[in-house]
Amino acid sequence: MGMATESQFHVLAVDDSLIDRKLIERLLKTSSYQVTTVDSGSKALEFLGLHEDDQTNPDAPSVCPSNHHQEVEVNLIITDYCMPGMTGYDLLKKIKESSSLRNIPVVIMSSENVPSRISSNKRKTMEEGLSPDRTRPRYSGLATVV
Repeated sequence: MGMATESQFHVLAVDDSLIDRKLIERLLKTSSYQVTTVDSGSKALEFLGLHEDDQTNPDAPSVCPSNHHQEVEVNLIITDYCMPGMTGYDLLKKIKESSSLRNIPVVIMSSENVPSRISSNKRKTMEEGLSPDRTRPRYSGLATVV
């Protein structure tokens, strides 16, 4: 089929652990996904164009949701559950509250801090869920939270 690089499947990975971010990035890039990694929920929201109210300057004009400037097209968000500051669940709630982002599937990974299990669990989730067959985007096997 056409090699449309611009429409590459784009995954945003959110994890406070550098090792896990590198692992996720490596796994996804082998399937030729476009990967963006950030180390916190607030950075993820910033990347997606959502700014948390408490951090914005009150004098700055508030961004009106009507001007959907989706410069970033993200097809899937993978986030670690347990992160300092904003948990994966908090991030999920913010995304689902946003009319422009709520349709992006969010996968929350929880890796009970057992180092031997973390990489194998994450790798398993990745391989089951992200079939490189992009002709019909199906998120089978992913713990997609709606």
